[in-house]
Amino acid sequence: MMRALAKSLTLALAAMLAVNTPQPGFAAEPIPAASTASAQEERAPVTILVSIDGFHPDYLGKGRTPTLDALASHGVSAPMRPSFPTKTFPNHWTLVTGLVPDRHGITANRMEDPGRPGETFTMATVDPRWWSDAKPIWVEAEEAGVRSAAMFWPGSAVPWGGTARGWGPVQDGILPQDWQQFSMQVNNTQRVNSVLDWLRRPADIRPRFVTLYFDTIDTSGHDSGPQSEELHAGLKDIDGYVAMLVDGLARLGQPANLVIVSDHGMAPTSSERVIALNDFLDPSLYRLVEGGAYASFEPTEGNEAALEAVLLAPREHMTCWRKGEMPARFQYGTHRRIPPYFCLPETGWTVTTSRPNGEWSGGNHGYDNASPEMLALFIANGPAFRHGVKLDAFDNTVVAPLLRELLHLPGAQQSRDVLAPLLPALLPRE
Repeated sequence: MMRALAKSLTLALAAMLAVNTPQPGFAAEPIPAASTASAQEERAPVTILVSIDGFHPDYLGKGRTPTLDALASHGVSAPMRPSFPTKTFPNHWTLVTGLVPDRHGITANRMEDPGRPGETFTMATVDPRWWSDAKPIWVEAEEAGVRSAAMFWPGSAVPWGGTARGWGPVQDGILPQDWQQFSMQVNNTQRVNSVLDWLRRPADIRPRFVTLYFDTIDTSGHDSGPQSEELHAGLKDIDGYVAMLVDGLARLGQPANLVIVSDHGMAPTSSERVIALNDFLDPSLYRLVEGGAYASFEPTEGNEAALEAVLLAPREHMTCWRKGEMPARFQYGTHRRIPPYFCLPETGWTVTTSRPNGEWSGGNHGYDNASPEMLALFIANGPAFRHGVKLDAFDNTVVAPLLRELLHLPGAQQSRDVLAPLLPALLPRE
């Protein structure tokens, strides 16, 4: 069914373009053409932000993603540089705030805060105090009277600005008008159908801004690696769900500005590329906060100098810094939640406490955001965007200002400094 939808979409798109090919400099027709609009109300475009977690831009154009290829070809596309570290939660929060992790406070998938001893942030944490350093785009939208809905975007189940009192319920705070708490039991068909159901509503309770999140490609990349047959099958599968969304929008007569992104790419890893801390570091000197694609450390009491002497020494395949002395290009190392010592291996190497017993291979991210393997996806398609434009790589801090522009939010003008260099290539209007 998914394959058939993708094929029908591509054929319909080709027919539409053959009849009415946009001239250079004019906006492209949206892929979800309002074919049934004559029998329905005239709908204003909805803005839909779609994340395909772990999708590298090189996955396009290989015959596995006809829907995404068509959206890219007839819209605006680019490789996108993620923020550092190239982890899921930090980059998803950057995409909806426009700030790098060192400023928005979601500095890792797992964090500690010196002001909150005994607590640990994980990807299941919805206590708003962890998320309060930056305001996400759906809160800006709600405050401006733009109804929003979120299908599984990281942080969207957090009542922003609310307070958690002890172990009791969160008080107050702003959420999207419609949202769902992340659950792997909600499959991709249900996710797409939920978005379409929101858009079937009467105009007064229909969202104008929607987020949608898919984790399929990230999971396949971790489990099997970015060049695996499992990932290739996942690409065909996820492309079918994008086709399902586009086809559903067309059936509703709902024009849409689609902004399709990923948070990071994926690098191949294996048991042959492991840095085992126990080979050179006394476990009594430190507590490992996070390991894998990078390692962050808290020294044990009285052992700062001893830990530094080992960590900061030159080492093959890995470089370590004091948090405040990391290279400026990372824009990382000042936030209180970043541990005192941070080590970054070469892309594809894994930092563990001890050497693995058996052989394994897979994929990971979190590495240097300048690494080509970490590049992320960007596709923009719809009535607001230019047609057939391919841009050079840009930073993912541009996405939130772009969304503000599409939604005509009060903060759009202030965020134009970031967006301005790309604005003529993205949008045909000034």
